[in-house]
Amino acid sequence: MSRRGPRGLSPEEQALWEKVKERTAALHPERQKPENRPYTTPKPPPVRENPRVHIPQFRIGEQRSDTAMPNNLAASLPATLGTPPIRMDQKQHTRLKRGKLTPEARIDLHGMTLDQAHGALNGFILDAHAQGRRLVLVITGKGKQHRDDGPIPVRRGALKHLVPQWLNGPGLSQAVLQISEAHQKHGGSGAYYVYLRRIR
Repeated sequence: MSRRGPRGLSPEEQALWEKVKERTAALHPERQKPENRPYTTPKPPPVRENPRVHIPQFRIGEQRSDTAMPNNLAASLPATLGTPPIRMDQKQHTRLKRGKLTPEARIDLHGMTLDQAHGALNGFILDAHAQGRRLVLVITGKGKQHRDDGPIPVRRGALKHLVPQWLNGPGLSQAVLQISEAHQKHGGSGAYYVYLRRIR
């Protein structure tokens, strides 16, 4: 069903409306009637400039000509551990990296929560230092591979990344002289050699 437009007033209705207008008084006579106000052109709305980013033309399958964007990812553990200067004897350090030195004690942090592992590591390092041991092995494991990292990657192996920070922290740094990734026969990237300071 279609709607009809406004029908206008009949002559009788128009005459009635005029009589009503004559008998009514304006509530605010000081205000100008709309038809008596000077006509002003309304200001146009402000034009918002949408800056468009220029994207160079390309073809599908075409290789980029510029260099890749830099990233701010954390350095790998071997790079981080290799940055500090060698504080132990250079000859001993070379033997250590080749797996020629045998650890005098070891601790395995597998299956522990972070709180449990932190406490166990503190006790182990301080006890080994008090006994005059020089080289100990801390096994962290490489960490479990997640099935689906999702849109945000998750760092693999929390213990593996936290143990060097704990060893360099204020509680243990007084006992630790050098930290190095273990040789393959002692666990490789899933373990650390910790070379302890001499007792003075």
